[in-house]
Amino acid sequence: MHIDVVPNRNSKPAYLLRESYREGGKVKKRTLANLSSLPIEQIERIRQILRIPTQSGHHSEAKPATVPT
Repeated sequence: MHIDVVPNRNSKPAYLLRESYREGGKVKKRTLANLSSLPIEQIERIRQILRIPTQSGHHSEAKPATVPT
């Protein structure tokens, strides 16, 4: 799971929480949440949390959080 920054021509970039998976031998991305409405500090904190390794040596598998509207 990771955060992708998608540039937009005439507006702020979109911050997307995504996961990568394989389908038919190709790597694809699935968007789990649009984080663009959150303050940049919260987005950076989520990015830090996703980088924390677990005891098995893999990165944590955080479940998608609901974003308040």
